[in-house]
This record gives sequence, C-alpha cells and structure tokens, in this order.
Amino acid sequence: MPRAAPDRVRAPPGSALPPRAVPRGGARAPRRGFRPASSPSTACYRRRSRRAPSVRRADPIVNDRIDPAVPCVPIPAGLAAALATANRVVALTGAGVSAESGVPTFRDALSGLWARYDPLELATPSAFERNPKLVWDWYASRRESLRTVSPNPGHHALVDIERRAPSFLLATQNVDGLHARAGSRALVELHGNLARVRCSREGRVVERWDEPDGNDPAAPPRCPQCGAFLRPDVVWFEEALPADALERADDAARHCDLMIVAGTSAEVYPAAELPRTAMAAGAVVVEVNPGETPLTRLAAYAIAARSGVALPALVAAAWPVHTFGPGAESSSPRAGGGAK
Repeated sequence: MPRAAPDRVRAPPGSALPPRAVPRGGARAPRRGFRPASSPSTACYRRRSRRAPSVRRADPIVNDRIDPAVPCVPIPAGLAAALATANRVVALTGAGVSAESGVPTFRDALSGLWARYDPLELATPSAFERNPKLVWDWYASRRESLRTVSPNPGHHALVDIERRAPSFLLATQNVDGLHARAGSRALVELHGNLARVRCSREGRVVERWDEPDGNDPAAPPRCPQCGAFLRPDVVWFEEALPADALERADDAARHCDLMIVAGTSAEVYPAAELPRTAMAAGAVVVEVNPGETPLTRLAAYAIAARSGVALPALVAAAWPVHTFGPGAESSSPRAGGGAK
C-alpha cells in the first residue's frame, strides 16, 4: 500500500513562499557522489545526497500568538513545545540567513568588476598562490560591501533563543560577522570571519594592516612579523576547518536536545554532518529553508520559509509572551542562555 504524502500547509496571506511541516522520515541518504577535498574529515567539500521518503504525517499546525508585525508562518505544536522545553539547543546557519540581509551567496553571479570571475574559483588556496593580489582585492571588496548590510530578524530571533535556552550554541558557516553584530555570544564561526586577516605562512591573526599602495601594486599586505602575504581569515575550499571550532560544534551536536538548521544547502561538509550527528544522538532536528535540501526528508520538521520570517514565528510559538527585535528582554523564567 503506498505511503501517504506529508501534509502541505497553504501559504497564509502576505507569505512569499508556502510553508510546510515535514516530519522525520526515511533512512539516512547514502554517501554517494561526494567530492572530497584534501582532508575528508575536516576539509570543505560538497556532496550529493538522495532523498529518503517520509513515513508519517505532520503534527497539527498551531500558531495562536504570533506578533502582528511578523508575517504568519504556521508552526507545528510539537515543534513549539520541543523548543520551549529543550535544555540544550544548537543552531547551524548558512548563506541563506545572510542573503536576507543582502549578502550574496556563492551561488550568486558576481557583478560589476568581478562579473567575469567565478567565486568558487577565487576561494581556493591555489587561486591565492596563482594571483594573491586578485584574491585579496576580491575579499577586500566583499569586506567593503558588508558596511552597508545589517542583521535581519532571523539573526535577532537566534539571539532570542540564546537568551531563553538553558544551553545554546550557534555554529555558522557564514563569514560576514552578522551574528555577532546581532548580539550572538555563544558563537562558533566554522569558516572564519571576513573582518580578520592572518599570516599566510604562520597563521597568526593580524589586528591591523595597511592596504597596498602604488609602490607594490601586485601584492597584498605583508605580515609585520615575517613578511609573508596576509590573507583573509576564512576557510577556503579544499582547506580544513579550524579543529577547535569543529570540535566544539560537533560536541554540542552530540549532546543537544534540538537543532535548528537554517539557510544552509546541507551539502558543504563537514558542517553538513552536524545535523546527522544530532539525529543519531536522538535530537529533534528542524530545518528552515525555502527550498528542499538533502536534509529536508530526514529532519523531524522542515519549514519551507525564509529564516527571517520563520525563526521569529518559531520563537513566538515557543514563548508566546515575547518582545521582538534587537535588545528585547525575555519574559521567560528559563532565560539565561549561553553555551554550557
């Protein structure tokens, strides 16, 4: 007898995309079609995954007390209760969260002077070896563009969750620093931060540097201690993630009660392994993404909406008495948050 398809939730008025709640289902997607990098355990690489079927219908949809300023996204009753009662919460965010603030993703075509370049080809160690000036200038352009963007409601909703959960950790694949600017404190930047630079030889972070002048137009700035080129303090494709950052995120995933995965393609490893680690340990995994990913049919709940809309709605459903926005104080007796 064929299995029933999961419930589909009709988009409410004012919602740009149709939200859906998809229950946990199916076996883990097989490891096929992956493209490993230099270090399979910690290096960044992408992997294709087959979709597993769902096996049961979604929980009833409730959303009784959403702030009227926030567009309505139906939140499953079981999900709201799971978040409100979770002792250890982990969030994993990707480029989709920052895209709502106007930060381009790596899938977006470059514009202006950079239109003829492929960002996936600039963000590699070999590109820096071939043309360090080109790579430096591209990242300098990206740093400059971040001056005009600000954290969005999705960033602030994660700060709200951090303040309410007894234990919380946010692991992000984004390098724009918007989570820290929004107020996140229990934060692991898995792929580094564009605002920092480091020595390409020794790896030490350099706090101050001078941009190249006309006397040396072909080279990036140099390390004040050893004279090697400076480079962005970010993880390039084919490079390993910082061991301490990955270990901290992995440990949190193994011990959490609930994990929120927002705005990520679930294809860049090893970060994409974190939700599967949490599921294997028995955690409730929630995906927030307007499109399907390899994680969609594996997660306990999948909300097909933008994180800037869905995450505030999730907070409002879990803690109905709530003040929205930056600087909001919790009215929940469980407030405190932070990684423990």
